[in-house]
Amino acid sequence: MTVSSSPQRVLLTGAAGFVGFHVTEALLAQGIQVLGIDNLNPYYDPALKQARLDRLTPRNGFSFERIDIANFDAFQEAFARFRPDIVVHLAAQAGVRYSLDNPRAYASANLDGFLSVLEACRHHPVQHLIYASSSSVYGANAKVPFSEHDGADHPVSLYAATKRANELMAHSYAHLYGVPVTGLRFFTVYGPWGRPDMAYFKFTKAILEGRPIDVYAESDMSRDFTYIDDVSEAIVRLIGVPPVPSPDFNPASPDPATAAAPYRVYNIGNHTPVRLDRFIAVIEAACGRKAIKRHLPMQPGDVPATYADVSALAARVDFSPSTSIEVGIQHFVDWYRGFYR
Repeated sequence: MTVSSSPQRVLLTGAAGFVGFHVTEALLAQGIQVLGIDNLNPYYDPALKQARLDRLTPRNGFSFERIDIANFDAFQEAFARFRPDIVVHLAAQAGVRYSLDNPRAYASANLDGFLSVLEACRHHPVQHLIYASSSSVYGANAKVPFSEHDGADHPVSLYAATKRANELMAHSYAHLYGVPVTGLRFFTVYGPWGRPDMAYFKFTKAILEGRPIDVYAESDMSRDFTYIDDVSEAIVRLIGVPPVPSPDFNPASPDPATAAAPYRVYNIGNHTPVRLDRFIAVIEAACGRKAIKRHLPMQPGDVPATYADVSALAARVDFSPSTSIEVGIQHFVDWYRGFYR
């Protein structure tokens, strides 16, 4: 899928991150000029981030600046110099459990950092701002599948609260300044070049090394696992379709999926939740080894199940994620074996 308009200049934050790396590759393949921004923070192994960056740096059309987006002046200066048409904001402090012990990291990266992005788009207008939200915003919601039409006002972790705050901040800038802005609620993204703090990465590493894996509430947990290529495809398609105000928005009975401003949110998920025990079995099959399981209770901030309704995404860009976990996990394990030899 190609971006609908002529070649553009895209500023992409979090370019050395998992999703940012893949989206940057997809944009460069279309001849689009990309300025990558990242601070290469040590939340997980910076060597993996550098390895991703090393693959991007030689590519035509790619430039990189090491900037912390919470550094307002430095980010604004780079933004004004590059003058992007499109902004894809993927930089964030990730992780639910990490937020229990390091809350200030989330205020800096996810709140102050996002404010830097919004202010830049306000003062240097862009065609479209796309940013990463999270399925975690659905929090304590028990109704599944999760729909953009449902409220998302009961987060169960600080990480989720900052992502929901991003959505509210984005709406205010769309309303006040007309910034066309789209939020993406990602559902458990996985695949090659993935994040070492994610369960599938930890499980693969431990299984191949013959060590036990920590399994939290195995019989109760299920996740909507979404393969990275599907996520990149969804983002590239959405870039060319900035939102406009909803003609059917009713302020007397507001629908969270509509807005009187140029603002939308979309679920980006595989819409096929998988039980944790089956997910582990697929990793075992790909590795050719059985896991040694250490069973533990559900952790604070976790939710038992995630399940995306992606009908809005499909209606907007005629696409919904569909890669099976058998295919996706095999690709990841093959990459892992090759990268770590």
